[in-house]
Amino acid sequence: MVGRSKKAVFKFVLLPSVLAASLVLGACQKDANSVDNNASDNSDAGVATDATLNTNEASATDMAADTSDGNHIEPTVEQNMIDNLSRYRWTLLDIDDKSGGPVITTLRDIKDQVGLSFSPNRNTINYSVGCNTMSAAYQLQDDRLTTEESMSTKMLCEDLNNAENRLNTLMQGTSELSVTDGENPILTQVTSDAVTLTWKGRLTSQAKYNSKGATVFWAVNAKMVPCEGNESQQCLQVKPITYDDQGIKINEGQWTTFTGQIDGYQHDGKHDEVLRLQRYQLDGEENVAGEEYAYVLDAVIESALVE
Repeated sequence: MVGRSKKAVFKFVLLPSVLAASLVLGACQKDANSVDNNASDNSDAGVATDATLNTNEASATDMAADTSDGNHIEPTVEQNMIDNLSRYRWTLLDIDDKSGGPVITTLRDIKDQVGLSFSPNRNTINYSVGCNTMSAAYQLQDDRLTTEESMSTKMLCEDLNNAENRLNTLMQGTSELSVTDGENPILTQVTSDAVTLTWKGRLTSQAKYNSKGATVFWAVNAKMVPCEGNESQQCLQVKPITYDDQGIKINEGQWTTFTGQIDGYQHDGKHDEVLRLQRYQLDGEENVAGEEYAYVLDAVIESALVE
């Protein structure tokens, strides 16, 4: 980073207090469940810290209890459905309002960034249009979803405010759910106002890797460098960052060349950034490329434009 100057312009920066809240209150970002720390591998490019967003909790099916006489309690139809829904991140595929109106274009125009997730053990849903994350308690009876009044983070969303309000209104109250089976499931939600939202599912990282992730923070240099062992390709420069429980930076590692991929991250070569990642241990079957871990983007918490 020597020889480059940074403009005093930021896309966004989480202040220490906000970062601390993100470490503790996992429900206030894109998808929301806590994970255990994994501090045993400080030499790797990242140190596991407090809580994480974006990983679902253990399946509701696994929570089925035994009766006192030793007979197993079979999960209910609702538990099975919640368990299935919580394995996926849902992205808006289409929206249909028979009455017409602004709700169609407001959300359809940004459908790729409208997301929904289910937390089975907390009985909460989380949804967002790409700015604030809104969370609401829910109940599922047969295929009828009932949500309570939502809570939300309080970021200023500018052009997304209208879409955010529309989505929040649609998600309140009662709606009917149906979901298809298969590798790429489709969730259909019909609200009490006869608005149909169609969602496409993508396996969560926890479901994909069959484990909980460890939260790590990496700084990513805007400038890429030739990869070690293959100088014809360009690789990211990364270094681990450690924060305390209050979100104060307490340590930075050394810049190293990262030859792998970060799922969900797009490097533009113009910004120095700090990423919050989920790190997953790969087993033998998944470790086809010789990588020990898989890394999934949780959030970009700092981004500075580099001149």
